[in-house]
Amino acid sequence: MSVFRGSAVAIVTPFFEDEPYKVNYEAFARIIDDQIEKGTDAIVVCGSTGEAATMTEKEHLEVCKFCIEYVAKRVPVIAGTGSNCTRTAIELSKEVAAYGADALLVVSPYYNKGTQNGLYKHFRMIAEAVPETPIILYNVPSRTGGNVLPETVARLVKDVPNIVGIKEASGNISQVVRLMALTNGEIELYSGNDDQVVPLMSMGGLGVISVVANVAPKAMHDMCAKFFAGDVAGAAKIQMESDELCGMLFSEVNPIPVKKAMNMLGFEAGPLRMPLTEMEPQNAEKLRAAMERFGCFS
Repeated sequence: MSVFRGSAVAIVTPFFEDEPYKVNYEAFARIIDDQIEKGTDAIVVCGSTGEAATMTEKEHLEVCKFCIEYVAKRVPVIAGTGSNCTRTAIELSKEVAAYGADALLVVSPYYNKGTQNGLYKHFRMIAEAVPETPIILYNVPSRTGGNVLPETVARLVKDVPNIVGIKEASGNISQVVRLMALTNGEIELYSGNDDQVVPLMSMGGLGVISVVANVAPKAMHDMCAKFFAGDVAGAAKIQMESDELCGMLFSEVNPIPVKKAMNMLGFEAGPLRMPLTEMEPQNAEKLRAAMERFGCFS
């Protein structure tokens, strides 16, 4: 059930400037086309960067459906369908799977969190509701307040056939090493941190689910492609060169900076939805400078 290899963009959701609670589908289509033209290997819709947490269930489904239909199998589409309510996650997953999503990205429950046994049951119930659709787990303790331990992931991969991968954003390299050891490398590992892509690929990772790819899709694709072609030094060079840009794209809460960056590039990404607010002016100036140095405007 392999999903993709390379760079998947955690794509922004554009809203109208004067109507932040209305999706700008025309702008969304332009962003999708630009990503595919510049080599992005897959698209992740309705994740954290896509501001899914501010969407109604109806809107969430509409955005996923539009993206799946517009991409039309040009690249894989992975839809975020996680929730801290297991029943809600199951309902979202079943609906989006029926639209033809190539895979689902399921974040660990936030706020009510769950024990490791609870996390196992939560993920297993969601996966078993959509047995023909690959599931990529998403571990991001900084946002959820809980950590999906390697032992729990290994148990899920062993017991549930369509749980095939993980977006690992704990930032804990030792944890990733243990995960790969416990699974004998038989899991599709994707970096959830743009500044750790090459290190995770060196441990058998298949690429990244990337925020930076919104503004530098070719560079993120090339970094992965070089690594898989055996040009580790070339991949490492892009990793290091992108460090400043990556730092600025996370200088405020994601997706505040990347939404600003997309507007700077002319993609009409529009405003953020509350409680997110516009990037501080001094940080926006530093972001623009980092983008210029990395060649985002060329």
